[in-house]
Amino acid sequence: MKVKMKKIVFILSLFLITSNALMAQDDGDEKIRDRMREYIQDRMKLSNEEADKFAPIFLRYFKEWRMTLKENKGTPKLDLQQKIIDLKIRYRAEFKNIVGEKRSNEIYQRQEEFIQKLKDTRRERILDRGKPGNRLKALQL
Repeated sequence: MKVKMKKIVFILSLFLITSNALMAQDDGDEKIRDRMREYIQDRMKLSNEEADKFAPIFLRYFKEWRMTLKENKGTPKLDLQQKIIDLKIRYRAEFKNIVGEKRSNEIYQRQEEFIQKLKDTRRERILDRGKPGNRLKALQL
């Protein structure tokens, strides 16, 4: 009886730990998504009306974009790129109704800029952690 109870507690613990990790990942995705949306809106200088219409469509796009990346992690790079392009073409029509033909393509350019800045920031943090003086600063905080 005790062995079964230990197994049940163990399984429940694993479930709670993994669900917390997934929720934390979702929170991270939401923060990135919101910052990316704000970045794009700011860089494109969207009016309040445009931003109000843009936000819900961008949230749907971002969710599908992340899902496409996750579902196709092990696939060949060209196949993944084709799926992302198909997604962008589909959403470009919706963005075009808000910001016009010319500016609808700019959304994806701004997205790439944001992603590059995010990668650069992460790279800098990793490099800074490796410096001896920065380790001491991190311990003091």
